[in-house]
This record gives sequence, C-alpha cells and structure tokens, in this order.
Amino acid sequence: MPTRGEAFAGLSVALITPFKDGELDEAALRAQVEFQIQAGTHCLCPVGTTGESPTLSHEEHERVIAVVVEAAAGRVKVMPGTGSNSTREALRLTTFAARVGADAALVVAPYYNKPTQEGFYQHFKALAEAVDIPLCLYNIPGRTGKNVEPETIARLAECPNITMVKEATGSMDQASQILALTDLTLLSGDDSLTLPLLAIGGRGVISVVGNIVPQDMLALLAAFARGDLPEAQRWHRRLFPLCRDMLGLATNPIPIKAAMRLLGRDSGELRLPMTPLGQREEASLRSTLAGYGLL
Repeated sequence: MPTRGEAFAGLSVALITPFKDGELDEAALRAQVEFQIQAGTHCLCPVGTTGESPTLSHEEHERVIAVVVEAAAGRVKVMPGTGSNSTREALRLTTFAARVGADAALVVAPYYNKPTQEGFYQHFKALAEAVDIPLCLYNIPGRTGKNVEPETIARLAECPNITMVKEATGSMDQASQILALTDLTLLSGDDSLTLPLLAIGGRGVISVVGNIVPQDMLALLAAFARGDLPEAQRWHRRLFPLCRDMLGLATNPIPIKAAMRLLGRDSGELRLPMTPLGQREEASLRSTLAGYGLL
C-alpha cells in the first residue's frame, strides 16, 4: 500500500557535520553532499543527532541547512533536523528550513523536559501549521527520555503535512501499531533494524552507516523492493558489523566520525562533550573496517 510520504522512501543519510580547527568546514560539507549524490542517495538529513546539532550555534545550524540545500541544488531531497525541546526554537528552525528550500523537516520529539502526550501533540501540531513542507516525526526515547505513543502519532497523522515517522524506539510492536493506525511513511532510525522494519511495512532508512557505504544500503533496499529476500538478508548480514560498531562502540556520532577519518573523508573532529574513541575502541573499529574491505 502506498504511504503518505512515499517521495522520501528509500535511503536518507544522516550527514555528519565536518569541523576543521573547531569551526564548520563548509568545503568538506559540500564534498559530502556530492559524494552522496554520486552514490544515488535519495535524501540528505543534515543537522540531526549525527550532525552534532546540540553543539551547533543557532547561526551554524541555519548555515549547515543553507549550505546543504544550496549544494544539493535540487538533485537530491534535503530533510534537515529542525527539532528542539523549545517549541519556539523548533518553529524558528523549521520555518527557516522551509524558507531556504528544504524539501521536508525532521523534527525530533522534545527532549529533557519530557512533555505529556498532549504536549507532544500540541508541539508537533504547531510546527505542522506553521509550514507547508512535509514533516517527519523523530521518535527516539533513548535520547529524549520519553516515548511518543502510537496513539499520539495517530492523532498527529490528522495533520496533512505530517507524512513520516523516523522510528528509533527499537520496538517492532510500536512500529507495527503505527503502521496499523496510520498511512504515515515509516523510516528506520536504526541501521541494523532496516530489514526487519521493511518486512512489516517500513519504506526506508535514515542511515548513519550510509555516510561511508551508501551504495551497500541502497543495494539492501533494492533487493527487498524487487522481492529478493535472500539477497536483502545477505546485505543485512554484511552490513551488520558496521551498523553495530556505529552505535555500539560509543555514542553516535563518535564512531562514524572516527570511521570517516580513517577512510580519509573527514577530520574526525568532534565538539565537546563528544570525545574521540579510545585506543581499544578505535582498534576494534579499524578491524571491522578492514574486515569489510574498506581498509
């Protein structure tokens, strides 16, 4: 069955934010956009969790959005992260993204202040009423501290431009309930759960590992789409060690930035409170990359 946000089905990549000497590296950011376009990625998601948005100034956050939209130049969709635990701040970022030409916005559930379900509903409804572009609700209770319940998501689905959910609860039951209650497009928020979520009706992934192997994630999605489950399973098993390390060795985006540094695609710089991998973890990552054939 077609879902509401089918235009964003497939592979979206949660871009890192490159830094050089502590500042935003715009040249490296533009190079990342080109890398993803050449790979055939369907959508770019800058300034999300992977993009270290909590440590960016308001001006930097807006600048990253503008640079990615400009560099993409309509060749690939752009869905920046514009969420906040302040509804006013989320409104400012979301309306900015719409104004500069973003195709959609990824809005994380308000974090730390732990709203009630009614608070979640009113927050997202206010964003939906402020812009015309599609919105993707990002539900990741492991980071935000509270789950947006399926019944609340079903209420929000009454807003015409709320079209997608980035599902990062780790709960297949929650994902199944959302799919049963709504026609929203469900996108995996965990690389390693992409294939299981596709099997129950998910339509793609917002990927971290896609920063380094977008073609391989695209191959998994394509195999599933044509009904070749054994091939999709083969890609799942091949990708799993990378997916595991990107979230298991340390908090995202520490491992993916380390991987990109080892592959010569980023400086690897992080902003505090994010700190680099320790020697043992980096050795483990190096082994995984070598085993995959990347080093």
